[in-house]
Amino acid sequence: MFDLIIFGGGLGGCAAAMSACSKGLKVLMTEETDWIGGQSTSQAVPPDEHPWIEDFGCTAKYRQYRDEIRAFYIKNMPISANARTDGFNPGAAIVSNLSHDPRVSVHVLNEMLSPYLLTGGLTLLLETAAVSVARTGRELHSAELVSLRSGERMTVEGRYFIDATETGDLLPLASMEYVTGSESRAETGEAHATEEADPNNIQGFTHVLAFEYDENGSHVIPKPEMYDFWKEYQPPHWPDQMLSLTGPHPVTLERREYALFSDGSKFPLWNYRRVYAKDQYDIQDANDITLLNWPQNDYFIGNIYEVSLEDKRKHLHGAQQLSLSLFYWLQTEAPRPDGGKGYPGLKLRGDVVGTPTGFAKAPYIRESRRIKALYTITEQDVSPASQPAKSALKYEDRVGVGSYSIDLHPSFTGVCYVDIPALPYHIPLGALIPRDMDNVLAGNKNIGTTHITNGCYRLHPTEWNIGEVCGELVAYCIRHGQRPAAVRENESSLREFQQILREAGVQLEWPDAFYEKR
Repeated sequence: MFDLIIFGGGLGGCAAAMSACSKGLKVLMTEETDWIGGQSTSQAVPPDEHPWIEDFGCTAKYRQYRDEIRAFYIKNMPISANARTDGFNPGAAIVSNLSHDPRVSVHVLNEMLSPYLLTGGLTLLLETAAVSVARTGRELHSAELVSLRSGERMTVEGRYFIDATETGDLLPLASMEYVTGSESRAETGEAHATEEADPNNIQGFTHVLAFEYDENGSHVIPKPEMYDFWKEYQPPHWPDQMLSLTGPHPVTLERREYALFSDGSKFPLWNYRRVYAKDQYDIQDANDITLLNWPQNDYFIGNIYEVSLEDKRKHLHGAQQLSLSLFYWLQTEAPRPDGGKGYPGLKLRGDVVGTPTGFAKAPYIRESRRIKALYTITEQDVSPASQPAKSALKYEDRVGVGSYSIDLHPSFTGVCYVDIPALPYHIPLGALIPRDMDNVLAGNKNIGTTHITNGCYRLHPTEWNIGEVCGELVAYCIRHGQRPAAVRENESSLREFQQILREAGVQLEWPDAFYEKR
């Protein structure tokens, strides 16, 4: 019998395991791939963070994670003198202040979990998934797990459960109430909601590739089987074919031109998600490494939720073919500034993402199934049009903070980008608690957001904060014999729990210094 079973070893799952184990709980965590870390590792997406992350706006454990990534590079890599700064960015990327090799995140997360793994407080089952659960009324009791490597099955029992999977996999297994896609404007009152609810209006996902540029080499891959399809494909809302160095601006939707490498005028895609910038290191014969996670390889022509296994496999394969086709197009047909075509020196780097193919171990999922929660975060909570203060709604049951714009990528039903401002926000405890279960919590992107607010609550530091709070809440509930909903509803329990979070380094409100900097 485990005190806590966590499904999913992403950032939320790891943070939940750390906080629960630190309170002496016996924890089991499963992970479908052979890497923990989710977005940062198996999906190969370096941390997307807000502008104040170096000073405030995350938990102490997340800050430790960031610090240890930098410490790894400082200890093990010959960083050049001019690059050795307090805010060292391994990839000198545009999108992230801490764009780094996914393998480093795997190493750091394993080290952070090692005290609990070595002492038996944490059992970690990699390449393992839940296939069924036992539910009675408002409680889960056990789960049947399967090894994705051997096919062996086992049943585990637990007192509490956290769904920290990337797609909310536990929710249908447990017959829980949940939402996919967009709610109607009549239901939420959100200015940017769709007129009618649409369960298929889900953001597209991306299968990331890692690659380098060997300027004098030739590494052209065989032509992908779906290359001709993707070369001609043009979505209704897209000004050009997908395989091009142009695309819609996420706000104005006007045609925008990119460059692969920096040319001083166009947006350089190479620098966007670069994880190794060779100029920052005193190493000979090493090339830059970047990640293919751009507007051009967002896959949005087929849903993977509540569809047949055949359809799911078809769309997962289609997403891989889109990324591979874009890569092949860059190698063979992309226009160069010198008038030529293609960069044959582009070379897949499967070692970076831990695969022989160059693909990340799992697709990058932006929008999960979402619980029907005790509280649902709406656009009005975070929009500067609705909130007169300099931060979003300050919930009485707040358990963390975060910040990001409402950033929705094109969806499966043809809705193009939604990119609108959002104020620095707080995380309400009620959004982590399902309304139909007493011993289950949401620990990833599956919390009580709407389709709209998922766009700002889905990023790395917020996911970590959510998972960490879930682990702390389970420990509190077991110690005091209370259920999560009761902790939220009882004012003295809520205040005591919030104080425990503060003592653990969880920031519950934006500090005065933040408002001074804005």
